Amino acid sequence: MPIELGMFDVIIGMDWLVKHDVVIVCGEKFVHIPYGNKTLIIESDKGMSRLKVISCIKAYVPVICDFPEVFPDDLPGLPPSRQVEFRIDLVPWVAPVSRAPYILAPSKMRELSVQLQELLEKVFIRPSSSPWGTPVLFVKKK
Repeated sequence: MPIELGMFDVIIGMDWLVKHDVVIVCGEKFVHIPYGNKTLIIESDKGMSRLKVISCIKAYVPVICDFPEVFPDDLPGLPPSRQVEFRIDLVPWVAPVSRAPYILAPSKMRELSVQLQELLEKVFIRPSSSPWGTPVLFVKKK
């Protein structure tokens, strides 16, 4: 939560907010922070927030270069099977939407077949009998 304190912007995490029983009044743009037997009230300006980015993590590429043995070029397969089998429970009596698949050019269809075969051999994917599916879109590498 951004709070303007003079020339500083502060981001306060949920752990801190819960620990200190902070009350946030979104409609009024107030934050009530208990402080001893008093309450500190912080009021934001009523203008538009300058905050544009909610979350941003910059990749630290040198780590990958420093430890190449940890980041193989090709993965050996999926992690071992778990005792818990995950599934998505669907709404009862809902039928899949019936749509014709996107038409692929013969060259793209061959590429799709090659990639699917490679993924099947590596056990990254497995055949499915699900009536639900998603279209395949090819994207050029950067």
